[in-house]
Amino acid sequence: MSGRVGRVVTGVLLAIAASSSAVAVLDQLKAPTEGTFYQRFGKRACDVAVSLAALPFVGAVTAACGLAIKAEDGGPVFYNAERVGMGGEEFIMYKLRSMKVNAPDLVMEDGSTYNGADDPRMTRVGRIMRKTSVDELPQFLNVLKGDMSVIGPRPDLKRETELYEGEESRKLTVKPGITGYAAVYGRNSLPWHDRLALDVYYVDHMSFPLDASVFARTFSTVFLQEGIYVQDEQESRGQDGAIS
Repeated sequence: MSGRVGRVVTGVLLAIAASSSAVAVLDQLKAPTEGTFYQRFGKRACDVAVSLAALPFVGAVTAACGLAIKAEDGGPVFYNAERVGMGGEEFIMYKLRSMKVNAPDLVMEDGSTYNGADDPRMTRVGRIMRKTSVDELPQFLNVLKGDMSVIGPRPDLKRETELYEGEESRKLTVKPGITGYAAVYGRNSLPWHDRLALDVYYVDHMSFPLDASVFARTFSTVFLQEGIYVQDEQESRGQDGAIS
């Protein structure tokens, strides 16, 4: 058991070291050239500071969850998910594996990925991680690498970006986030296109006060387990189409 803990922790620390060493170079490649001072410089500085401060906690939780994942079915600890980031560029988003090995992708009618409390693909450990959102913690490594921001629109699959309508593709003009405006104001309980509308709203209003507000609300949203799973669209909308 102690050897297994050591291997998990060592893997996490090696990933952290590799990510941190690449920060300076990747920053130069990904730094925005337009926008406010916060958008150009302050947001990235906050991302790095918050991620470095979170790493000890991320490492400890990842090690504990890694042991639980291995004990349940012996499969891989991490699920390296392909997602679309800023500018439509695909990247690997790190997650703790919450699904059974080789679980098939189930898709909702609107094209978004299925996500429900009765999802048969989830492991027992995965169900707990999903409710507490700890499966997303490895994405702080994505933030250090420059693929993601702490606050921003949640990244979509390539096939989902092909279903964008109107101005929804504008969410790709900023880095995706570990948490975001749409993620805390409704999470998965809102229909997918309504969440995309909130993502576009965030792009138009991105600022330090808004990011600070989203960051603070993230803790209460996770603690209260608000809007974790997709609801039936008729339940989440009134008859006039407004969010109820």
